[in-house]
Amino acid sequence: MTGTRFGLPAWRVRPAAVPGGPPPRLAGVIHVSDNLELRLARGRSDVRAAQALRFRVFHQEMGAAMGGRGLWLRRDIDRFDRFCDHLVVVDRARGRRRPYVVGTYRLLRGEVALRRRGFYTADEFDLRPLMSRAPEVLELGRSCVDPAYRARGVMQILWKGIAEYLVTHDIKLMLGCASFPGTDPDAIAHALSFLHHRHRLPEGLRPRALPERYIEMNRVPADGLDADRVRRQTPPLVKGYLRLGGQVGDGAVCDPGFNTIDVCVVLPVDAVKGRYVKHYYRDGEQAAA
Repeated sequence: MTGTRFGLPAWRVRPAAVPGGPPPRLAGVIHVSDNLELRLARGRSDVRAAQALRFRVFHQEMGAAMGGRGLWLRRDIDRFDRFCDHLVVVDRARGRRRPYVVGTYRLLRGEVALRRRGFYTADEFDLRPLMSRAPEVLELGRSCVDPAYRARGVMQILWKGIAEYLVTHDIKLMLGCASFPGTDPDAIAHALSFLHHRHRLPEGLRPRALPERYIEMNRVPADGLDADRVRRQTPPLVKGYLRLGGQVGDGAVCDPGFNTIDVCVVLPVDAVKGRYVKHYYRDGEQAAA
């Protein structure tokens, strides 16, 4: 965070419609500073700019494998994009002719997932323990920030938008795949074991890695954990989820296509509200007034 005080004027966007359901409630756009604007993608140009950012971060920077249409288009594309809301931070100074997206999160509400292709996370984890609550669930995914903007608090800006989205759609639970770089579980053995011993969901709510992809997380005994190794091996975004009260499922999954090892994180919104949701949403209401 750069220390800038962010104004939050009134704004409107159209979240993804639910087929056969009522019209979506309107939200808006948060003008974070003179040049950075937070909004839900307004159309194809915003989505394509978000996909281009994802390509730069995931494939060029992090070494994910990309083939087919996405490679020659230089965009990270998958079958879920058309059914999701895309939260974007746009640098308006660089996007006079077309949007220049510098941060993004992909949001998939459970009521949409149930009518479409399910959750992306279900490709790696068995989500049946949570499916009875699917209409209250929001899946978070594809989060990334342009390297040149990582010192400008873009991730915090994105969470302002997530906070309002949670309130607007009465979300009770968030979930998604949180990624560790690389595909060697032994290289992150202390971090995985720390999650297993200290941050697992209760058994009745615990998603489990699919059998054919299951990687054991319990690799170091609880009394053998090294705190320094845990800190070094845990990515900042995973640490952030844990600080917000996130817990993980059973087992990890190797995703060679993205050059990552994934864990399933579940985050009850009630655990977040006191720290973030009410704070951001209240600020937005005051500024709009």
